This record gives sequence, structure tokens and C-alpha cells, in this order.
Amino acid sequence: MSFASIRIITEDVDRLASFYELVTGRPADRPAPVFAQFTGHGATLAIASPVTVAMLGSATAPASNRSVIVEFEVDDVDAEFARLRADLDSTDLWDVVLDPTTMPWGNRSALLRDPDGNVVNLFSRPRATTP
Repeated sequence: MSFASIRIITEDVDRLASFYELVTGRPADRPAPVFAQFTGHGATLAIASPVTVAMLGSATAPASNRSVIVEFEVDDVDAEFARLRADLDSTDLWDVVLDPTTMPWGNRSALLRDPDGNVVNLFSRPRATTP
């Protein structure tokens, strides 16, 4: 089995795709107006309209996640957070959950919410030290 992707269902594909374009620093692949995706090393983040899962009935509900965190590993959390803050502070596209912080296990993380309320973690692993 191969992990393929995580798909976020949203009422506003354009708005959510714009947010993740800013986060990832690259344009979304848009094969259809109701779908966007970002493919990176090891994972794909898909963003889709409810029409793409209409046959599932009420199994999905846009903007209702409180249990999944979308994570992006970056080289420098502080630099990425500063870049995003400069781009997003004047918009309603984000909400800061946690400013850049060193976690008890050593990762450096900054957490924010995307326009639909999904938590996004930008993190970097501790740098290896040489004796």
C-alpha cells in the first residue's frame, strides 16, 4: 500500500488553494475548477469542492475539522513564519495558533489555521550536533 494524499473538502477551493500557495511557495495544480493539489516530497495535499464527494452524502463536512493537523517540514520555521506573516497579516486567510516555539521533543514549530480552520504546523527537526 502506498500513501497517496490527504484531501480537504471546502466550499471555497480558490480561497484555500490561494492560502496553501502562499504556505508552500508554489502554485497549485488545478486540473478542474473544483479541485487543486500540491504534490511534494512524500505527500500530496488535495483541496476539493463538496461536489467531488457528493456520492458520499453527509460523510464529509467542509470547515469542520478539529482533529487533523496538516504538517509541512521546513528548513527554518522562524523565517517561514516571518514570510507568511508579511504576506498574510493584512488578510483574513489565517489565524496564529502558536508562534514559533521549540517543542519539548526538540522540533521547532509554528501553528496556524487555514481559512477553513484546519490547523497547519510548520516545523523543523533539531539540527544534528557534532561532538
